[in-house]
This record gives sequence, structure tokens and C-alpha cells, in this order.
Amino acid sequence: MNYKQLQRRVNIAERRVESRGERTREQWAALKLNWREGWTPARIVAAGLVSGFISGRAEPLRALSGPRLLQMIGAVSGLFASVQATVAAETAQGAADTAEGVVADGAAEDTADPAQQQFEYVRPSARQTGTPDEVFRTEPRPAEAATEISER
Repeated sequence: MNYKQLQRRVNIAERRVESRGERTREQWAALKLNWREGWTPARIVAAGLVSGFISGRAEPLRALSGPRLLQMIGAVSGLFASVQATVAAETAQGAADTAEGVVADGAAEDTADPAQQQFEYVRPSARQTGTPDEVFRTEPRPAEAATEISER
């Protein structure tokens, strides 16, 4: 074989690779389009039911027996506890901010008896308008009253 024949074979092979690559890209694009069009809502629901049935038959919880199950329960309960602690911290921070605002707003208005101060509540609108009609007193809750009596 001479050099010209080898060149011709290489050129033919290169064109063949290019044409097959182009055909592969076209077929891949057609497959993607048909795949997306094929997933109708009914087929999605049917696939979910079939996969749920198969995974249920495989009994995946069988692998979580004994210590593994307890370890998983401990991890999940730790996750819930950390989420609850985060929510409680955010709530406490909001309550602290509100209390600081109430103390700052009510510091100039506090002229009542110190023993009764813990039971005196003023609505925010009363602080803004300054009308004495909106100031109201509440009785201590039973637990607070019992604590006061036992401390005497």
C-alpha cells in the first residue's frame, strides 16, 4: 500500500466517524424528546406505585434490625431536638427584644407600687396615647399566687 491509498482510507474513516457521530447526536436528541413526552401524569403515578410495591416487597426495614434501628431512631430524635432548640432560641430572642422594648418604653411611666408592678400590664396602644383608661391590672395566675404564699 502506498501513501496515497493510506491517506484515502484515513479520510474515508474520518468521514465515517463524523457521520456516525452526527447520527448519534440526532438519535440522542430524538430519544430525549421522546422520553420527556412519554412521561405523562398517569405513567408517573403508575411508575410510583410499581416502585413503591417493589421496595415494599424488598423489606428494606429488615436491614434495620436491632442496634441499627436504635441508632437511626437516636439520630432522628437528635435532629428533631436540635430543630426544636433552634426554634426555642429564636422565640426567646424575640421575647427578649420585646421585653427590652417594654422596659425602655415603660421606665419613665413606672410610678406604681413596686409590689404590684409585676402584675401591671399596659397595652402598646396605651403607651403611645398615654390614656390611663387602657391600663389594666390582672390577678396573678394560681401557680404564681401559690409561689408567693409559700415564699412568705
